[in-house]
Amino acid sequence: MLLNYIKIAWKVLLRHPFYTFITLFGISITLTVLMMITSFLDHLVGSHYPEQNRDKSLYVMNLFLEDSARTSQMGGPISYDFYKKYIETLKTPKRTSVSSMITSANSYINGKRIKVSTKYCDTNFWEITNYEFLEGKPFNQTNIANGDHVVVITDAMREQFFDSSSESVIGKMVEVDNEKYKVIGVVKAGPVTRILTFSDMFFPYNLPKSNYQRTGLQGTFVAIIEANSSSDFPEIRSEFENNVSKIPVPIKMGGTKYSIIDTHAQTYIDTMLYGLFHQEIGNKFYLVVGLVLLMLMGLPAINLVNLNVSRILERASEIGVRKAFGAPTRTLAFQFIVENIFITFIGGAIALILTSVGIYIFNRSGLILYSDLTINLPVFGVSLLVCLVFGLLSGVAPAFRMAKMKVIDALKRQ
Repeated sequence: MLLNYIKIAWKVLLRHPFYTFITLFGISITLTVLMMITSFLDHLVGSHYPEQNRDKSLYVMNLFLEDSARTSQMGGPISYDFYKKYIETLKTPKRTSVSSMITSANSYINGKRIKVSTKYCDTNFWEITNYEFLEGKPFNQTNIANGDHVVVITDAMREQFFDSSSESVIGKMVEVDNEKYKVIGVVKAGPVTRILTFSDMFFPYNLPKSNYQRTGLQGTFVAIIEANSSSDFPEIRSEFENNVSKIPVPIKMGGTKYSIIDTHAQTYIDTMLYGLFHQEIGNKFYLVVGLVLLMLMGLPAINLVNLNVSRILERASEIGVRKAFGAPTRTLAFQFIVENIFITFIGGAIALILTSVGIYIFNRSGLILYSDLTINLPVFGVSLLVCLVFGLLSGVAPAFRMAKMKVIDALKRQ
């Protein structure tokens, strides 16, 4: 029966090419926009290069100090000292890592000054992230113990600093802020939107310009805590909060006594949102995004309802004959819903092609440095769900309206 409904829907599409074009155009453009949005959101919060372990990682980036009356507040990234005392000592995680926030530095290439992004990190940074080394290797504990002036650069920096990309650059020197560093490794660049791991150049954390010796709770660093699995998150959070609770308060800074220390080990998305809103967002973010997407689907669906009504009205005689022979309203409604979902999936297939082209153009445009938007399994799954929902939104109302049409009224339209 279901196959027969699909065959009928295909015949109806071929019967009126103009209506078919208008319908598929509206569906495919709408779904293309939604797929692009879904792909971009996945690009921002999903587990992708070089953060494939993001789904089993917690982050400590923000630390807020407040007075007892909550009238004064001071916030910012954590210090290296805070990491050593309260994060590196955690027992539950698989491993922890510390790295600085992105900073800028000046470098010179053929007498021309350029701005480069820099990051200072420990050796575990290379274990938690999944940077692909195109040549060379990361710095190790020996480099850190010796205070070696070494650097890992991206392939993009290699192309800028050195003329030939075919010749190895390991061992060559680069100058940054009037200091010379030996290139020890070259990695494939990651997108700039992954702000906790992105950089053009990576240095050992203990070089003087990192300010790692700064005392106090706040500084310029962020910690990544890799768990064995996400099921360990509650235990890690509990252990971390227990460590933080041992910090003596009040803390006097700038003439103000701070009695409340507000910092959390959070998932990536919660870390980003907490820094903006200073409160737990949790699943509210996904709920809001879902509602926005539903609204984006709902508006064009309303327009397509009228097109579907017009399309179904042309088959009034068919409805009348079938009802005269005893076809129940539910069966007729189900047929029209199946047909509409089938048409929507055709529009979805077109949208998938358009989205692939759009993503390719976007990635090549340079609007987001080293962007890697893609249609992966989660994006494809969401796209299928969107097609189904869109088909239901634009098809249920017309289907039931026409299925409930009286036999005499349907036959009069013949």
